[in-house]
Amino acid sequence: MRESIDHLVMLKRNLASIAGGKLLSGDHRIATGHAALDEVLGGGFGRGRLHELFAETGDDAGSVTGFATMLALRAVGRRSPIFWLRTDESERLGGRLHGPGLIELGGDPDSLVVGVAPDTKALLKAAADAARCPGLSALIVECHGQCPALDLTASRRLALAAEQSGVTLFLLRLEAQPVPSAADTRWMVAAAPSQPLEAGAPGRPMFEIELLRRRAGPAGMRWRLEWNRDRLIFCDPALSGAVVPLSPSRSAPSPAGLRLSA
Repeated sequence: MRESIDHLVMLKRNLASIAGGKLLSGDHRIATGHAALDEVLGGGFGRGRLHELFAETGDDAGSVTGFATMLALRAVGRRSPIFWLRTDESERLGGRLHGPGLIELGGDPDSLVVGVAPDTKALLKAAADAARCPGLSALIVECHGQCPALDLTASRRLALAAEQSGVTLFLLRLEAQPVPSAADTRWMVAAAPSQPLEAGAPGRPMFEIELLRRRAGPAGMRWRLEWNRDRLIFCDPALSGAVVPLSPSRSAPSPAGLRLSA
C-alpha cells in the first residue's frame, strides 16, 4: 500500500494499535538462522536498534534492498506489518516496490505499509515518529545518495527513538558511502552467484555481507549467506564455506532480492 506523507499520522495511530510481531529469536535479538553470524552478533541483530545497510556497488541495490526486507521478515514473521518509508526521489530512481517480489522472498504484500515523503527532511521526521511507535516490530527507511540531512545528530535521534520503543530500524542507504552515525551495526551487502536448483531453476538469493562497524564488538568479518524463503532464515550456501573473502575482481551477478517495478 502506498501512502502520501499526509497520511503518516493516521498510519502511526493505526500501527500503534497493532501488536508488534514477536521476534523469531526471543526478546532482545533477531536471529538470522546462520549460526556463525548469530554467534558473532551475540544471538542476532539487536532489537530496538538502528542498523545501516549499504550496497557495495550500484549494481547491488537490489541485493541490499532484498537483504533489508529479509531482515525485516525475520523480525516480524509473515503476517505482522512492516513499515517502509522512502521519498519521491526513491520512487523515481528505483521504481515502486513490487508485491510479487516480496512474495518471492516469503513475505505478504498485504503486510507491507509504504509511506512516501516529498524530501529527505520530511522522511527523517516521519522516520523518527514511526520509530517511536511500539506497535511496529520493524521499520525500513530508504535513502538515496549521501543525504546531508542524515547526519550524526539525525541518526542519534533515530537510534534513541528505536531504543525507547523497541522498534528495529533498518536504514537502507543506496548510492551512498558510510559516514559517522549512531547505528548499532553497519553492513556492506553485495550479490553473490546462487546455486541452481533442479532442472536449471533459479537458485535461492545469495549475498556476500561484511560487518563494517559494530558498537558492541569487533567488526571486519565477512560471510556468504543464502536465503531460505520457506523457513525465513539465512543459511550456509550449498558447497560453500560460511566465511569468504570478497574478491575485488568479482563480476556483478544479477541482483538478488526484492524486485522493483518501474
